[in-house]
Amino acid sequence: MSNDRQNIVVVGGGPVGAATVKALLASKSFNSAAQRIVVVTSRPFFVHLPAMIRATVTSEDALETTALMEYGSSFVPADKGEVKFGKVVKIIEDGKDEGGSVVLEGGQSIRYSVLVLATGNLWNGPMDIPDDKKGIQGLFDSWRAKFEKAQNIVLVGGGAVGIEYAGEIKDFFPTKKVTIVQGESKLLNDTYPDKWRDAILARVKRGGVDVILDDLLDQTEPSSDGTVTTRKGQSIKADLIVPTWGGRPNTSFIKEFLGTDSLTPTGHVKVKPTLQLPDHPRIFAAGDIIDWKEQKQAAKAPAHGAVVASNILTLLNGTGELVPYKGSTEIIVVTFGRGGGSAYFDFLWGLIFGDWFAWLLKSRGLLIEMTRSQYGLAAPSSA
Repeated sequence: MSNDRQNIVVVGGGPVGAATVKALLASKSFNSAAQRIVVVTSRPFFVHLPAMIRATVTSEDALETTALMEYGSSFVPADKGEVKFGKVVKIIEDGKDEGGSVVLEGGQSIRYSVLVLATGNLWNGPMDIPDDKKGIQGLFDSWRAKFEKAQNIVLVGGGAVGIEYAGEIKDFFPTKKVTIVQGESKLLNDTYPDKWRDAILARVKRGGVDVILDDLLDQTEPSSDGTVTTRKGQSIKADLIVPTWGGRPNTSFIKEFLGTDSLTPTGHVKVKPTLQLPDHPRIFAAGDIIDWKEQKQAAKAPAHGAVVASNILTLLNGTGELVPYKGSTEIIVVTFGRGGGSAYFDFLWGLIFGDWFAWLLKSRGLLIEMTRSQYGLAAPSSA
């Protein structure tokens, strides 16, 4: 196979990076004699984030053995490219229409004809996942011990992450007191209708969780008397405070090398409807890092990946028209422990589903096997 093939470099091996790879390999327009896929990822395994909440609360089911997924030889077959493990620290453009290079932390340079930025979000607290399995196991062990020891747990943030943590804690430790502090007047955000936000609040309270709305908590550690005080002066018993607000885009290196005008004030990457960066036609971005008015979810990855893959091949092959990303229907399933939760589908008048549906779709297995199958990831080594 010629070494003169055009490199399609995908930075990030998470859901949208994996979806882009899958769409490229499935396309009849992908020519492995002329094109090559190089995935650059900081971890030698795929982290299935929906399972990380339960995995940091309990050792039951040993989720670290199934939710940290090896890429395996079928992810990018050897004749079609490779997966490189490392962290990109520099982007060098030869010219806006000529490709360029990315430089890894160790100094290795990788040429690209087209670059895809799919670096995802950075998280806080128990969701701040290290890049190596030893570090992750240390994170799991540490947080599992904290949750087991604590009696009064305060979760700061009432979005999906906060609700799911509350559910897992009450499922595995039913006698512990759990309080969610949420800055908005309802749980979640106003993407979703009030009727569902009210329904999920009722479900959370039915599960034995206290909820404080329209208030904020600045403390990261309890006071010496074992309490915390919200901005509005409400005192809460606490021996563990857990940050459960949303992630922030992992884009600092993009700003450094593509300019401050490539990002919004929140750090999201500005993109055209084709998911290309303005003024950088050979650089695409997708997933949680892009500035697009929709919820940041792994479920959006296949739609992003399909558009990016199609447009890359149109660009490299010089035939056809670039296609726009038109957004995705808002669908969300929020678990509440192993047996329940709530779901909202933005179809018709807005469809709301309860515990049985959430259990069937997500709570019982956390989508682990579906994700492994969807992206062609390797089975657990113990299987």
